[in-house]
Amino acid sequence: MRHFLSLFDLTPAELAHLMKETARLKKAYQRGTRKPTLKGKVLGLVFEKPSLRTRVSFEAAMAQLGGTTIYTAGKDVGLGVRESVPDFARVMSQYVDAVVLRTFSHQTVEDFAAHAACPVINGLSDLFHPCQALADLFTMYEVFGKLAGKTLAFVGDGNNVARSVAICCGKLGVRFILAAPDRYGFDKPFLKQYREQVPDGDLVLNGAPGHAVKAADVIYTDVWTSMGQEEERDRRLREFADYQVNAALLKKAPAHARVMHCLPAHRGEEVTSDVLDGERSVVFQQAANRMHAQKALLEWLLN
Repeated sequence: MRHFLSLFDLTPAELAHLMKETARLKKAYQRGTRKPTLKGKVLGLVFEKPSLRTRVSFEAAMAQLGGTTIYTAGKDVGLGVRESVPDFARVMSQYVDAVVLRTFSHQTVEDFAAHAACPVINGLSDLFHPCQALADLFTMYEVFGKLAGKTLAFVGDGNNVARSVAICCGKLGVRFILAAPDRYGFDKPFLKQYREQVPDGDLVLNGAPGHAVKAADVIYTDVWTSMGQEEERDRRLREFADYQVNAALLKKAPAHARVMHCLPAHRGEEVTSDVLDGERSVVFQQAANRMHAQKALLEWLLN
């Protein structure tokens, strides 16, 4: 039995397999073919945080594969409150064939998986968002036809999305550049783990957005204030003011560079609307690919 808690869990070969399967499943979807390969399977969605893309993409993916989903959220979850995480995991994992967790703490994901009798998928935690990164790198593959040798510049906070994208890039031969203000880059524990588990990864820490995007094939950004950081909003708006992805920044990048964002976007903050809706944006293609990448992931874990 395998879990999917972070992209450290997968080998480059397994990631390449998931990319190939995502392409196959997307082509079948576009032809109108939906084989019920997970008929009779049940996916549990346990969400402490609200969601649009993660919830709907997993529910749609499971439905198209012939399975069903059960969704619990907010106060109904009560992980570690109504009952302990180990007890919740032992019970829930006997009712369903896999569980997607969306939690505030990554430790909750780890504890749940340690006591679960079925595969556990990290649908987002404070440390990682691996499902997002799968769709991101697949989108990059769709746009450019290959991944090895490409460069992705992440402009903004070195958050859970940035960590996952960095790992996926490192394992698939993509150079990853992080342009973040002081104190918002990758922390030492993550960097240590990255160097140990992705020794061949090309990871660059660069605080200047204009310099970071000069050779970028993809310019990626995310919100400056994530869920749970609302009290830091005013300070973050000041400290990230020079890290906006806008028309001026795009002029410093190669003409072929594309813009990505994991959404939801705070238009006018980390990205301007003219860029988000512009011809160089692949943001909504990227969002659509969440469903296809997760179909590949579900088949891989459950079949």
